[in-house]
Amino acid sequence: MSERYATRVPGLHIRAAERDDVPLLLGFVRELAEFEKLLDHVAADEATLAEELFGAPRVAEALIAELAGEPVGFALFFHNFSTFAGRKGLYLEDLYVRPHARRRGIGRALIAVVARIAVERRCGRFEWSVLDWNARAIDFYRSLGAVAMDEWTVQRVTGEALQRLAKSGTDPDLTPIKSGSVPDFR
Repeated sequence: MSERYATRVPGLHIRAAERDDVPLLLGFVRELAEFEKLLDHVAADEATLAEELFGAPRVAEALIAELAGEPVGFALFFHNFSTFAGRKGLYLEDLYVRPHARRRGIGRALIAVVARIAVERRCGRFEWSVLDWNARAIDFYRSLGAVAMDEWTVQRVTGEALQRLAKSGTDPDLTPIKSGSVPDFR
């Protein structure tokens, strides 16, 4: 049985996702993408999620919110690192609560559990992104004490551009660096 977190919301329990939850998680991801008008961007499938969330190494973690035993939301997060703070942090990739369960404190409870995990793991910070048109979410995050990083913008490289970039600065005839090793550039 996975770790469970009690909440102040009557009937709500939050637990760590398990491998058997992969279909549920993918369903949540698709619901979130539909809400964000990005459903056509979802390339994830059950096999990929299972490998990334429960394989070795495990690259992300998820929590599931259950209200009276019904799964109603999730949070997916992973560690990052701040060179300035000199500490790891937690990045919240997704937070979603199904429409019929909103406005009951479930989102707040999910984000509070992720914050608790960040504190327990001695993370230097906890951060996430929000779509600029999602005023309700922005207001909610401000109510939690979150501060916008106005001077920063997210940069992203995907697909063919990522492939081109990966090839642009390397010699394909050289042996790849093994995972976990650091090259000596002296």
